[in-house]
Amino acid sequence: MIEDKRLCNESAELQGQTVTSYALSVVIVTLSLLIICGNLLVIISVIYFKQLHTPTNYLVLSLAVSDLLVGALVLPFSTILLISSCWYSSYLLCKMRSLFDMLLCASSILNLCFISVDRYYAVCHPLTYRNKINNRVALTMILVSWALPILLATATTVRGIGKENPSLRCRIFLATKESTTGSIFAFYIPAIIILTIYLKILVVAKKQARRIQNTIKSAAPVSQMEKKANITLAIVMGVFLICWTPFCLSVSFYRMIKFTISDVMIEAFKWIGWSNSMLNPLVYAFFYRWFRRAFKMIMFGKIFQADFSNTNLL
Repeated sequence: MIEDKRLCNESAELQGQTVTSYALSVVIVTLSLLIICGNLLVIISVIYFKQLHTPTNYLVLSLAVSDLLVGALVLPFSTILLISSCWYSSYLLCKMRSLFDMLLCASSILNLCFISVDRYYAVCHPLTYRNKINNRVALTMILVSWALPILLATATTVRGIGKENPSLRCRIFLATKESTTGSIFAFYIPAIIILTIYLKILVVAKKQARRIQNTIKSAAPVSQMEKKANITLAIVMGVFLICWTPFCLSVSFYRMIKFTISDVMIEAFKWIGWSNSMLNPLVYAFFYRWFRRAFKMIMFGKIFQADFSNTNLL
């Protein structure tokens, strides 16, 4: 144990106390602030403006809360880990960081999954959408998107206690059987659901666009509706998959081909995954005009001058 602590301290001196580590810390702190500010704008907008009190926006609100907590809790802890290299004297804090990491990231991904379900009914079943997706259904989705990650993160963390040497470096990722199982439920299954749903939405949107083209006898090869569907699908699926797929795949393969994937590369993939919490407000909120108007009113302090909660944002 004494030797492990000595090696850990040497690693801290060689790796943690470098100019590169502190430069990365500045970048990470900036990323954390961007995540907090962007998602805070979404939260204030949905809560303050009554026009945004819809089932869809309640799901966006839940997503923004989970992403904000990623920036406020997970990234600061991870920044400290990057500098200190080892936490043998704070083993409990290290486990708490892992708990929050898995809980909040899984919640964010499940919220994305339920948002795709909401969009599926809005596009594919517009006539029955209001009956199937109401406030009660949205609340149930939100509860599930938080309850399942809590159970998953708690079970994974508890099973992992005592299996690591607390004198060693507190790692950003753990390639264990529990973490691999967790990634299946927290990423692979939701990713397959999201991919399937948005492909279905794309097919339906194309059919609707062709009907419109046939009706108006347009000679344009691709209608504006079809273009918008393609762009939206590319943004939604692309950002999510680009951010999280490299990390989840590398952790899954780490146990099988351990010597071909470096720890540094996997940790870099993890930071890319966390950056998805910064991009979500751009994809799911800034994309809509009513959110952009709400953000402007908040950033310029207009909502503090009078009661604009009933403002028409459309």
